[in-house]
Amino acid sequence: MNERSWTVYRTRFLVHARQLTEPLVFTDCLGREHSGQPGDYLVESSDGLRRITPRHLFEDIYVPVQDLYGAVQPRGSCQSRSPGVLMPHGPPQRATASA
Repeated sequence: MNERSWTVYRTRFLVHARQLTEPLVFTDCLGREHSGQPGDYLVESSDGLRRITPRHLFEDIYVPVQDLYGAVQPRGSCQSRSPGVLMPHGPPQRATASA
């Protein structure tokens, strides 16, 4: 196999995720059962669907999003416009010095 045959890919969707601290089992709105262990990640996509991704896969695929100042954006940085649709706030506003 020729090394030039490789193609670079990236994930193109933003997700919210939190690492599990205890076992979790749930059935999603499509009737699929999901289960995870401590260390795995509960992942919510922009359409509101949740799934569990094993830690080794999640940490290999995703990196935290950072704001302009290098801080990781927490879940609360997005605002729900309607169920399952997340709208980000505008860029951070810098304080202006008053005269």
